[in-house]
Amino acid sequence: MLRKAFPIVFWLLVWAACYRAVGQDLLLASPLQVARRFTFVAEASFWRCVGMSLWRTAAAYVLGVAIACVLAVICHASKLLDEVISPALLVVRATPVASFIILALVWLSSANVPILAGVLMVVPVVFANVREGIASTDRQLLEMAKLFGWSRWKTWRRVVIPTVLPTFVAACQACVGLCFKATIAAEVIGVPKNAIGTQLYNAKIYLESDALLAWTLVVIVLSMVIERLLKAAFERGLRRVHHA
Repeated sequence: MLRKAFPIVFWLLVWAACYRAVGQDLLLASPLQVARRFTFVAEASFWRCVGMSLWRTAAAYVLGVAIACVLAVICHASKLLDEVISPALLVVRATPVASFIILALVWLSSANVPILAGVLMVVPVVFANVREGIASTDRQLLEMAKLFGWSRWKTWRRVVIPTVLPTFVAACQACVGLCFKATIAAEVIGVPKNAIGTQLYNAKIYLESDALLAWTLVVIVLSMVIERLLKAAFERGLRRVHHA
């Protein structure tokens, strides 16, 4: 317990030292001021903001994973579509998410832009891993399945999916945090109703550094919790698949 507590205490002391060095609450709030801000946890508005941001993240994550898997299968089946879709996803992966957010605000409502931002963060990562997993399927196993007269669905279920599963899970675990952060970033720019990003924007507008740091800590804690819960869920699912 001391080992785990030491890094937290150390960085709190660094934070307190920086606060004393700056000497202006407007620029940097103290740990005590930020701790006092956490009284907003007892307010209903706090949970509405957290709930809506988590809902947008979940919607973006599920949509992104589904779209990526469908595109990966389509690109594997058609070389022509692969030549069309793969470069587009590379461009999406290389383009700053802020550019998409600003463009999307022209076409979509501020409540839907965070979902699009999260989808754009998820799709390229999952697509690349699933596409690579399908391409690396053992050709001898595919020939064996053909020799035994297995249907296409049975071949995918028994050969392809087990091969793709490890890379798919790794991609899903890697992009959940990115999806959450992209959703929050889009909320900061779009300022939708009931959103963590909106609270961050308001704290910045009103120069409330303690509120800004408090909401930032909320984002960090939620991101860590989401990643750990998803990792545990995937590990349990993989154990069940291997057992079956």
